[in-house]
Amino acid sequence: MRYVLFGDGDSPHLLKWARALAGIEGLELWAASSRGFAPGFDAVLPEPRRLALGTTPDAAGGNVALLRELPKLARWLKSVRADWLNPHYLSSHGTLVWLAQKLYGVPGRLVASAWGSDILVTPQRSATLRWATRRVLRQAVLCTSDSRVMAQRMRELGAGEVMVFPFGLDTLPPPPRAKAPWLFFANRGLEPIYAPERVLRVFAEVAAQQPDALLVVANEGSLRPTLEAQVAALDLRDRVSFVGRLDAAAQARWYARASWYLSLPTSDSISVSVLEAMAHGCVPLLSDLPANRELVKSFDNGLLLPPGVPLTLASLESLAERAEDIRHHNRQWVQQHALFGPSVQAFVQRLRAIPAA
Repeated sequence: MRYVLFGDGDSPHLLKWARALAGIEGLELWAASSRGFAPGFDAVLPEPRRLALGTTPDAAGGNVALLRELPKLARWLKSVRADWLNPHYLSSHGTLVWLAQKLYGVPGRLVASAWGSDILVTPQRSATLRWATRRVLRQAVLCTSDSRVMAQRMRELGAGEVMVFPFGLDTLPPPPRAKAPWLFFANRGLEPIYAPERVLRVFAEVAAQQPDALLVVANEGSLRPTLEAQVAALDLRDRVSFVGRLDAAAQARWYARASWYLSLPTSDSISVSVLEAMAHGCVPLLSDLPANRELVKSFDNGLLLPPGVPLTLASLESLAERAEDIRHHNRQWVQQHALFGPSVQAFVQRLRAIPAA
């Protein structure tokens, strides 16, 4: 089986897919990237089986530079002659593969892998983007989604068969040793869709009631200067730390220390960061979104925070009393449902079972 991944090769998420697929016997992996390739690809895939387009695509659309690379991508894909073409993030990479097949006769069957905002946000931005997303989904022999709510939306947009599995962990981390009781960790992007300003407001509500509460904010984004000013205005400079973008090992250390994990985006599918936090024993405090309801039941194994509803110290204390049980439950759920390797194995088995066109 000759198989092409196409997405953002600088993304650790695409690298995770590549690692999982490269280990499957009888599958020959190739990869194209709209940008470059993260260093980790060197150990997974030889350079002759990679194509880097070197553009800087924007999830919001308007990717004229990427469209200009369509002839180059099509020539490369025609030379590869893959059995399966698997674009990741459908409004950009998926559209390009669909165009390559329609305009240049690129061979291969299409597998469409949605990541979240390409289904839940982008198609609502314009009729053109909605039309393009529909074309990709209808062309796909098989689609993948990481949540049931996103899979349903994909079907509404024209998808046929959709496999649902979380974009999970490679392995389950060791059980946490000692948690800091009032340490909060947040590591989503510092961009509007992730609502980091709400993370700070929610933490400020807790900090006003619990003098030992501390927040560590990882990752980077365009809102960082605004957020640092917000921290100063809230007089929380001694209690909120911005640590920037972390590598996997450093991030794991913060997960292991923190008792609480804050993730409050305005739109989301099932987030790998939330799964990582659950696996490391952090109690998840999440925005009340449909995909998050697939992971968390309020006051059972975490807390969902509807907009405008304050987070009270009493709510956290009721969860803290059951923290060990919550950690055990969440880690067990991740082990049973959100390890990525077994999910990809089942996905490839499904591809092999689909009759040839």
